[in-house]
Amino acid sequence: MGREARWFSKSARGIIRNSILAIGLYAFAPGIAYAKCSLDKARLIWQGGSATFKVEVRDTFESRAEGLMHRESLPKFAGMLFIYDRPQTVGFWMRNTLIPLDMLFFDETGTLVRVHENAVPLDETVINGGTNIQYVLEVNAGLSSKLGIKKGAKMEHPDVAADFAEWPCKYIVR
Repeated sequence: MGREARWFSKSARGIIRNSILAIGLYAFAPGIAYAKCSLDKARLIWQGGSATFKVEVRDTFESRAEGLMHRESLPKFAGMLFIYDRPQTVGFWMRNTLIPLDMLFFDETGTLVRVHENAVPLDETVINGGTNIQYVLEVNAGLSSKLGIKKGAKMEHPDVAADFAEWPCKYIVR
C-alpha cells in the first residue's frame, strides 16, 4: 500500500507539473500562434489561401496622390497600402505609373470587396473602387489571380481598427 501511495504521489505530481506547464504555454501561446503585426506588412487570408505583402503605407492626401508613380519595378510580394481616415468612394488611375498593378479594395473591416486586375500602366481611365472603401492594396498585376485572392478575403494590418476588423491584429510591433 505504501508503494502504491508513493506511485500515486509521483503521478499526481507529474499531472500537476504538466498542468502548470500547459497553463504556462497557453499563456504564451498567442505569441506563438499569431504572427506579429507590423506597419510594413499586410497579411491576407481567404478560403484556400493566404499571403503576406511587404507594404509601404500611404495615409495622407499627398502620399496617396503620389502612390507608385515613376517606379520601374515592384518586388513580387511587395505593395502599397492606401489608408483613408474613413470609408468612402474611391477611384484610382495609372497616371505616371509604370508598373501594371492589381488593386484590392477593402472596407472598414478589412474585408476585400473588389479586385481590379491588370491596371494598365499610364492609363488615365478612372478605376472605380466602389463605395465604403477604407483600404486599397496595390500589388503586381496578375498576382491576385495567381494566388487565388478572392472577394471576401480578410486583411490583417495594425491600421485596420480592432473594433471593426474581421481579422484584428493580436500583437502589434510599431
